Amino acid sequence: MGIVLPITAMAIIVAVSNYAVQFPLNDWLTLGALTYPVTFLVTDLTNRRHGAAVTRRVVYVGFAFAVILSIWLATPRIAFASGTAFLIAQLSDVFIFDKLRARPWWQAPLGSSAVASVLDTGLFFSLAFFGTAVPWQTLAMGDIAVKFSIAACMLIPFRMLLSRVRPVSATAD
Repeated sequence: MGIVLPITAMAIIVAVSNYAVQFPLNDWLTLGALTYPVTFLVTDLTNRRHGAAVTRRVVYVGFAFAVILSIWLATPRIAFASGTAFLIAQLSDVFIFDKLRARPWWQAPLGSSAVASVLDTGLFFSLAFFGTAVPWQTLAMGDIAVKFSIAACMLIPFRMLLSRVRPVSATAD
């Protein structure tokens, strides 16, 4: 898994999520809540394989492409909010994952995704929708519940891919 794949995945997932966040499913949830949490799986697998330094580069490049695509697919305010939240949340995810990597296999992806999800949700919804008629507080609550659920579900593909995503510089996980 080179870094082109995670950069591409990151940019596409974020851009699609920024477009989809404009479509509420109900008073608590937007369509974007269902797609965005997969970015944490991409970040965690990249971190597991390449380490924190390379993963930060993936986040920066994915961020740049995602913001450009999001300006085209969504509003500038959503693109700005998403870019800010994405950068802070993903870099936090990288840092926390790296600190937890020596613990049992599930703690690093679950812990880093949970903390990053809270940061991402709080920043994104407050920046994107504060001062508008959008019920952003309830959407944020629904969003965080979905992110926590998807983070737990993403443990399945993470575990399944561990044997294929071995650290480059290490012989064992």
